[in-house]
Amino acid sequence: MPYPRPAFEDKICPPAQLAVRAAALARPLVFTNGCFDILHRGHVTYLAQARALGAAMVVALNTDASVRRLGKGDDRPINVLEDRLAVMAALDCVDLVTWFDEDTPLARILEARPEVLVKGGDWPVERIVGAAEVVGWGGTVHSIPFTHERSTTALLGRIRGA
Repeated sequence: MPYPRPAFEDKICPPAQLAVRAAALARPLVFTNGCFDILHRGHVTYLAQARALGAAMVVALNTDASVRRLGKGDDRPINVLEDRLAVMAALDCVDLVTWFDEDTPLARILEARPEVLVKGGDWPVERIVGAAEVVGWGGTVHSIPFTHERSTTALLGRIRGA
């Protein structure tokens, strides 16, 4: 018996299609980005809080090469981009998920033109990439404080007994 492809996979959006697909989403549009290597409670809480700031949300993931350039460890990411995209797309709070290979998501922000730009509480608003651009077209920028102090790096340390 053939089984259908999961519908959530339709939320995975190649960068070349982002401008068109983001324009079709409900507004205000929320944009956030990150590695989201091993999804944990801190991530899903943050993502739900970010999504609550608008009517739809785009999440841009760092490619594997981009994650490695962040210096998180020689073995990071643990999960390859294709897997991270699928897990992110499966979340109800995510409307589109895309990726970026550059060191910052600025190109994806400019393509999506969100009204709301969001990062986690470890990012001061003035250091959030794309903040000036989003504010320039009338949007807002938020740094959401952590509700649950979790990190993939700390989780991996616990797993490895470090």
